Amino acid sequence: MNKKIIFRIFLALAAYGVFVLLVVNFYDDSPANMQWEDREAYNRQFISKLRLGEFTFEQAIEKLGSPDITEAKQANDQNFQVLFYRTQHVKSDGITTQDECSYLVFVDNKLTEIAKADRYKGLDSVIKEYGIPLDELSEVSFPNSN
Repeated sequence: MNKKIIFRIFLALAAYGVFVLLVVNFYDDSPANMQWEDREAYNRQFISKLRLGEFTFEQAIEKLGSPDITEAKQANDQNFQVLFYRTQHVKSDGITTQDECSYLVFVDNKLTEIAKADRYKGLDSVIKEYGIPLDELSEVSFPNSN
């Protein structure tokens, strides 16, 4: 084979390798940068792989980004947080509603429940399942990160 052809093949492979290296190191593929269709698909796929008790609130924020809707309460020194992530398109109105989401319930930062939002009965019902009377609840507010 001609030395020029071998050199050009080597040069093309080296350029391709540099391109791949740059993409892997510098492209930020976070959910916040995705189109809404891609983010829905990503959320559905990621949430379907979660295991109860093995996933934390911090990991959810890191891997899934900011939730579309959130709720939080504190009862008997336990923190209850619900994060809603959009997983199915219902209506093209530019607004994400609960019926377009799946929810993740965290108790003291550990994932305890996952379901589509149509099964969500409210945070007070979740807390009652833990045997905590509703009169012992206090609201928890979080600063807006946007």
